[in-house]
Amino acid sequence: MPVLAETGEGPGKAGGMGPREVSFRRLRSSDLDLLHRWLNAPHVLRWWYDEGTSYREIEERYLPRIEGRETVKPFAILHQDNPIGYIQSYPISDGGDEQYAALVDVEASAGVDLFIGDPRYVHRGLGQYIVRAFLSEHVFSNPGVEVCAIGPEPKNKAAIRAYEKAGFRFFKTVQIPGKPETEYLMTLTRKEFEGHFD
Repeated sequence: MPVLAETGEGPGKAGGMGPREVSFRRLRSSDLDLLHRWLNAPHVLRWWYDEGTSYREIEERYLPRIEGRETVKPFAILHQDNPIGYIQSYPISDGGDEQYAALVDVEASAGVDLFIGDPRYVHRGLGQYIVRAFLSEHVFSNPGVEVCAIGPEPKNKAAIRAYEKAGFRFFKTVQIPGKPETEYLMTLTRKEFEGHFD
């Protein structure tokens, strides 16, 4: 799966942007222009670089997801109903990429990838809130998912901090065939997620 872009975790402490104002909606074909702009932004391209960035390449990659022809479920991240980023979930152990599933080697698992595309929301501390809300609403809401995995690059310290604050812990480093960099694979079980914020 693609390496993760910076999630906006940093010294800004949410910068006055309320985490309760974060929500999600399914990605639409009308979002492709916005996705094209985000995927070509330097702060996203730094970490999410293993995909084509022309409009045609983005359309070919994301339109099947939008239309439900793939197991990857794409969402726009919203803040006060304004799109600020992209997040997706996908099955790993059941109906997902078999090669990736063998590397992750976790039963009843799902994966998540995300980036904040709007540069005004980077380094505002929203990353952990985005991840927690998405896990609650779209990952662990599926009773068949017991473990969620997320795989930033080892050098993406901002993303790793955000995921740790959301409850994820280092699991192992994996080299995805054909990818130039390793993934710093992190996991979170349903039980850990439910107990982390009691």
